[in-house]
Amino acid sequence: MNTEITAPRVRVFRDSAIVAYRNLLTILRVPTLLVTATIQPLMFVFLFAYIFGASLGGSQYREFLLAGIFAQTVAFNAAFTTVGLAGDLHQGIIDRMRTLPMSRLAVLMGRTLSDLVVNILSLIVMVGCGYVVGWRINGSVADAALAFGVILLFAFAMSWVGALTGLMSPTVEVAQSAGLIWLFPLSFISSAFISAETLPGPLRTIAEWNPITAVAGAGRELFDNGAPPTFTPASGWAADHCVPYAIACSLVILAVAVPLALLQYRKVASH
Repeated sequence: MNTEITAPRVRVFRDSAIVAYRNLLTILRVPTLLVTATIQPLMFVFLFAYIFGASLGGSQYREFLLAGIFAQTVAFNAAFTTVGLAGDLHQGIIDRMRTLPMSRLAVLMGRTLSDLVVNILSLIVMVGCGYVVGWRINGSVADAALAFGVILLFAFAMSWVGALTGLMSPTVEVAQSAGLIWLFPLSFISSAFISAETLPGPLRTIAEWNPITAVAGAGRELFDNGAPPTFTPASGWAADHCVPYAIACSLVILAVAVPLALLQYRKVASH
């Protein structure tokens, strides 16, 4: 009985690992695919740390900034999933995978797992860059590990949103636009770069409950990175419970995006 139950699960994990390995090989053969995931975060770090940071709090702002950059970058990397899956779909690779005796979940899981590896690489690059500009982890090792876990859980959830977007895009060009057009307002109407308390009216409410705000706030709390004294402290339930709220946001996104992505995959694979 255990063999009958376990075997399908083992096949899903095995097939997912194979698809993830194939995607990572593609990145190794075309390393320019990593430019968005590595160079863009560095640009944001230096841009905000040194061009805007001097007027926003200097070294203290740089400590405040990095957790926001982490959250923004893994959200933006969802576009990596969107374009990659749209490319596979319109190049016929999804059709070839559909003919193989493999789970539908494995195709999408493989893509999101490979992109999780890309997010880990992005975080490593940004941590190194953060230490260069003066950012430090002031909390405990356990708290830092939890912080990175919260960020990577959010990255995995956003990858599934990217997968859904890629499957719904009629062309790769549309996927490139669709993968970023909604991420810019989502990341900037948040406390990734500033205190949400300074935003007016409805924008403040959106920013307070924005998952990127929660992930950035969780990182700052767990890394023990305080805000500059000129920043108004965050308030409200979401700010006071940013760690559990960030985890809950990621789990809700997964609960919604995974079944919708599988349903959309079934539709496009049947054409």
